[in-house]
Amino acid sequence: MDSGKPYTNLEITDSYIIREFNENIDPIELLWHRDLEDRTVEVLEGKGWQFQRDNELPLELKKGVRIFIPKMEWHRVIKGTTNLKIKIE
Repeated sequence: MDSGKPYTNLEITDSYIIREFNENIDPIELLWHRDLEDRTVEVLEGKGWQFQRDNELPLELKKGVRIFIPKMEWHRVIKGTTNLKIKIE
């Protein structure tokens, strides 16, 4: 079933979400957005993907990278060449 989201949640617990973005996603689906809560994102796997905050240059998302995103901060993900799997706390 298509959730209308550009990702699939693979695992959801009380403390984290494992989320995957498919390598075949249309880049237009990766919109600038803000989240309602603070979150820390850890990259589990993926190549070529980038993370960008408003008014900043993109940061490469490599395995093991952890990023803190304050609530209501504008940001987006830029498509890479493989699937991107992240852990959101």
